[in-house]
Amino acid sequence: MNNEIKQQIFDQAKKWVLNAGRTIKEKIDDPFDVTTKSNPNDLVTTMDRDTEQFFAEHIRKNYPDHYILSEEGYGDDLSSMEGTIWIIDPIDGTMNFVHQRRNFAISVGIYHDGIGEIGFIYDVMNEVLYSAKRGEGSFKNDVPLAPLKQHVNLKEAILGLNHFWLCENKLVDEKSMQKLVRTVRGTRTYGSAALEFAYVAEGIVDGYMTMSLAPWDIAAGIIITKEVGAVSTTIDGDEIQMLEKNSILTCHPTIQKEIIQEYMKRK
Repeated sequence: MNNEIKQQIFDQAKKWVLNAGRTIKEKIDDPFDVTTKSNPNDLVTTMDRDTEQFFAEHIRKNYPDHYILSEEGYGDDLSSMEGTIWIIDPIDGTMNFVHQRRNFAISVGIYHDGIGEIGFIYDVMNEVLYSAKRGEGSFKNDVPLAPLKQHVNLKEAILGLNHFWLCENKLVDEKSMQKLVRTVRGTRTYGSAALEFAYVAEGIVDGYMTMSLAPWDIAAGIIITKEVGAVSTTIDGDEIQMLEKNSILTCHPTIQKEIIQEYMKRK
């Protein structure tokens, strides 16, 4: 993807993200239907579906040769990352949207032949837009984000971590996770993977980890965090597969190996 085309797509996508966010904010107090998907805590609303449909219609009208990978059924059935793919979560943090009316985000990552080129994470209620183009740095409301500091000591780090993984579970050794929590300075949980990635990029937290996320949860965040110097892998240190669910560790590079080697023990 050459720079001229990338800039044109970036500008167009930015307008759509802001327009979608404006619509969500205007309708935030309107009645909407809430249903469940895979389990009682996996919520979806009419706003999720309407927002995704908004993106799908505009992408297909303006970029008919592009593909869409998305959460609510308006995307394509993809078997490879070839071509230009928009990976979209219309509302990341739906539970927060339903219960709090805040702490959720629109997440749009645009990949070309498997490479993350453009990322947007929009904190709708706070009107904060995180954005990045590959090789050009990351931004918060058009102000450049500083590169991550040179070194982080794990004992002084703050990690984004869903506290569910501290309880008995089938994926990861909860005792090792509890040891990690006792080692670091503090932990936070925000209920939106996209915002957790954005906070890593901004330096609000030093890392974020979870055990199972879909591509649309992470696509934009991987691009934005990479541009400030963070690394993103599975909790085993493997490359993330963008067409599958993955465990995720995105963090400052100086603490990545220590976390993986000392604390990430599978069941």
